[in-house]
Amino acid sequence: MKIAFLTPEYPHACIGNSGGIGTSIKNLAESLTALGHNIRILVYGQKNDLVFDADGIVIQQIKNVKIKGLSWYFTRKKLQYLIDTLYENQELDIVEAPDWTGISSFIQPKKCPIIIKLHGSDTYFCHLDNRSVKWWNQFHEKRALQKANAHISVSQFTANKTNELFGLQIPFTIIPNGVNSEKFQPDTTKIKISSNTILYFGTLIRKKGLLELPHIFNQVITMNPDAKLILVGRDSSDIITGNASTWQMMQKLFTPDTLKNVEYLGSVPYEEIRDHIAKSTVCVFPSFAEAFPVSWLEAMAMGKAIVASNIGWGPEVITSGKEGILVHPTAHETYASAILDILGNKTRNTTFGQNAAQKVQTVFANTLIAERSIAFYKDVLNK
Repeated sequence: MKIAFLTPEYPHACIGNSGGIGTSIKNLAESLTALGHNIRILVYGQKNDLVFDADGIVIQQIKNVKIKGLSWYFTRKKLQYLIDTLYENQELDIVEAPDWTGISSFIQPKKCPIIIKLHGSDTYFCHLDNRSVKWWNQFHEKRALQKANAHISVSQFTANKTNELFGLQIPFTIIPNGVNSEKFQPDTTKIKISSNTILYFGTLIRKKGLLELPHIFNQVITMNPDAKLILVGRDSSDIITGNASTWQMMQKLFTPDTLKNVEYLGSVPYEEIRDHIAKSTVCVFPSFAEAFPVSWLEAMAMGKAIVASNIGWGPEVITSGKEGILVHPTAHETYASAILDILGNKTRNTTFGQNAAQKVQTVFANTLIAERSIAFYKDVLNK
């Protein structure tokens, strides 16, 4: 099958940094390629138009059309023409696009079907983050959903919330994100776990609970003065206060003594993330807004016990008390107690980690997700 993924981001040196959408697409694209399918990544918003091969995956960079006031329309029409051309040349069977900002709202190919996959729209994340959404984004996101030939969501929670927010009744098929567990295996001969080490990896941003984490760690330190918090990921500005640095905001929330046990490493190469996960005792994700976080899957694949958010999507990833513990991010004392429980109970820690790794193998392995995706694409084409 010939499948294209339309996306604003993709993790590659020629394109730049990528968030969850790009990472999940890359994971799926690599597994689909391994299964013998032809994959093309259509990355819009680029500086130049360029096509190149990356380990068997065709990456096509697409420059947006610049016309004052009408760039949004003509860029979509450029994408439509490209999809029509690829389809007519038998280089494409189907296109999958994300819900984010509704890029496919005015893309209407002659024959090629377009699938929308919910990774979390701007409307969705603004709602979870208690912010107002731009009407323009909401308009395009709803229109894109209404015009699509078929729909996937990475979680049931995201599907339900999306239908609620847009006043729709779309029957989403649930296909979660996956992870290549072979890439996330610790080298136990080289890496030793650091005791009492708590790891957060991901963007430093309010919606991921980073302004709650200092309060949580303050509680942890009162009971375990040897605990250490490691933060890995790029800093970001705060959309509520306008502060240029979430890290600066966080530092003011730690007590002076607690801050001595905090280490912020900034953004590191993707390959190094595995080493930091491997060294940690427990991984924490106190997020308020996710769809189906790949970072959780990466930590689970490496056999790490996790304390994460119990909001919406959380129970679809982790069964609390089996693969980790789920707590609301604002329940600082309860969250800290869960971390302390895992730090202080080696047997419990190991059991959670083993269960998490097993769940990835049997439920969230990339190959399984790729096979489910292909079955869905074929069903769409047959209809």
